[in-house]
Amino acid sequence: MTNVATLSDADTSVEDIVRKIAADAKAASHALGLVDGETRNAALQAGANAIRDSRPSILTANEKDMAFGRERGLSDAMLDRLLLVDDRIEAMAKGLENIAVLPDPLGRTIDERERPNGLKIARVSVPLGVIGIIYESRPNVTADAGALCLKSGNAAILRGGSESLHSSAAIAQCLKDGLRETGLPEGAIQPIPTRDRAAVGAMLRMSDLIDFIVPRGGRSLIERVMEESRIPVIAHLDGNCHVYLHADADRQMARDIVSNAKMRRTGICGAAESLVIDEAAASDLLPLIVDDLSAAGCEIRGDAAAQQSDARIVAASDDDWGAEYLDKIISVRVVEGPETAIDHINQYGSHHTDSIVTQDTAIAERFLANIDSAIVLHNASTQYADGGEFGMGAEIGIATGKLHARGPVGAEQLTSYKYVVRGDGQCRP
Repeated sequence: MTNVATLSDADTSVEDIVRKIAADAKAASHALGLVDGETRNAALQAGANAIRDSRPSILTANEKDMAFGRERGLSDAMLDRLLLVDDRIEAMAKGLENIAVLPDPLGRTIDERERPNGLKIARVSVPLGVIGIIYESRPNVTADAGALCLKSGNAAILRGGSESLHSSAAIAQCLKDGLRETGLPEGAIQPIPTRDRAAVGAMLRMSDLIDFIVPRGGRSLIERVMEESRIPVIAHLDGNCHVYLHADADRQMARDIVSNAKMRRTGICGAAESLVIDEAAASDLLPLIVDDLSAAGCEIRGDAAAQQSDARIVAASDDDWGAEYLDKIISVRVVEGPETAIDHINQYGSHHTDSIVTQDTAIAERFLANIDSAIVLHNASTQYADGGEFGMGAEIGIATGKLHARGPVGAEQLTSYKYVVRGDGQCRP
C-alpha cells in the first residue's frame, strides 16, 4: 500500500507536494475573498448534490479505510468514528445545505463610529485566508471543514487521519466538484494526498502560505501541533467532559442525561468521560445510574465512596480523572458539594464541555459561572457540544483555548476583521 495517494512525479518530496498545495490555496484564497455570498452558497449546494450522487463511491472508499483500520487494530469506538453509512453520508450533505443558508459571515459591519474630525471608521469582517485543518479518524470532518472554510471565504488544506485517507479524498472531490460547477478555484479545498506524517510537519512550517492551523484529534496530535507550529493555532484539545449531579437533581432527568452523555456515541469529543455526584445523592441515585450504564456495556471506575455505593464499580486510578476514554468507560467521583465538584472539574477537565444537573437554579448559575470550560450546560447532555446543535450548521472543532475563538468553531469564528476608514480630505495635524 503506497503512502501517497496521487503523485505526478515519483521523485517529488512530501515537502514539495504540500508547498504546491499551499501555494494553490493561497491563490484561491485571494479569489474567494472577492466572491459574493450567493456564489459560495451555490458551490455548497452543488457539493451537497455531489455527495449524494457519489454515495456508492464514498462507501467503496470507506470500505478500504475500514479494512485498513481493522488491520491497524483500531478500537470499536475508533472504527465507529471512521464508519460511513447512508445516514451519515446524507447528514454530510444536509450539513452543507445548512451551512449554505446561514447568514454570510463576510462583509459584516461589526462596529462603526464617526470621529470629531469627520472620519468614518468601520470594523468589517474578512476571511482569515488559508486554513490548514489537521484531524483524525472521522471523515465527515472533511465535509464540515471544507464547507465552513468555503462559507467564510477561506481556502482549506485538509490533512485527515491516515485511516480515513480514501474516504476523505472521495468527500473532498465532491466539494471540488461543487467549486468547479460554480466557477470557483478548485484550489480552495484540497486534501493532502498522503499518509506520511512528514506532511504535518511541512504544513506547520509554511507560515508564508498558511494563515491558521486547526488541529482536531487526540492529545498527542494537539501537543505536536502546539510545539512545532510556526503558524497561529486554534486548538481543539481532548474532551474530558463531566456531568455533575447535584443533590437537588431530578432523579429521572439525571439518569437520562448521564446515559445519553456517555453512551449515545462514546467516540465523539462531547461524550461524558467523568461523572461527579454529591454524596447526598450517591446512596440512592448512583446504583440506578450504574444499572443503566452496566446494561449498556459501560465499565464504571470510581473512588472509594463510589465503590461503597455500588459493588459493581471498580477502583479508579489517579490517571482516570483526566482520561478521555472515547469508549464505554466512565470515572465516578463522589464529592461533598458544589465547591468540591467545581474544583475537581477545573483541575482534571480539559476545558471542553461540562454539565450540571440540578433543580436549584442558584447552584446552577454558580456552576456555569465558575467552570472554566468552553461550553457549560445546565440540565442538558454534553453530547450537544456540536456546532450543528448550536445552529452553526457544523463546526471544525471545539476550541478549548481563549484566543480568537472558543467553543464550536463555525463559519463566523473563521473570520477576522479590518478597519475601513472613509474621509473627505482630512490630514492629521
